[in-house]
Amino acid sequence: METKKLKWCFKIKDGLRIIESNERLSKSYLQQAKASLLRAQKDLKDKDLLWTTVAIYYAEYYALYSFLQKIGIKCENHSCSILIVSFLLGEDKIKIINEHKEKRIDAQYYMKVGQEDTVRVMLIEAQNFVSYFDELISTLSNKEVKEYRDKIINHL
Repeated sequence: METKKLKWCFKIKDGLRIIESNERLSKSYLQQAKASLLRAQKDLKDKDLLWTTVAIYYAEYYALYSFLQKIGIKCENHSCSILIVSFLLGEDKIKIINEHKEKRIDAQYYMKVGQEDTVRVMLIEAQNFVSYFDELISTLSNKEVKEYRDKIINHL
């Protein structure tokens, strides 16, 4: 099933594309992830749980997308971006972002914002998520970038 979804993601408009690795954009997305975490902290302090939830998800997404830029993957579809990272790093690495994506959708579109304690836990999880990708990206070698790219190419 994952293979079918990945192939579909490569076929759709604004879906997955293999491009040149972009260190500058990767760093920029990682900085945006960290800025979004700061925004989430401020929103939580202000008791704005809706925008805290949104900022948490986007902090995670920017960190994940930073990894994709580092290895040379472009995608404007969040589900496909998350799917390719799951394929490359494992389901356990994207579990949190998938949970938070659902909570963000609920908060944004259905106003089912969780309680403050739940959002606090989400923020801690997001900080850990962003830290994981920060560490991964900062230690990624050219050889590892090539291995990730080869894994994708050989799978399709």
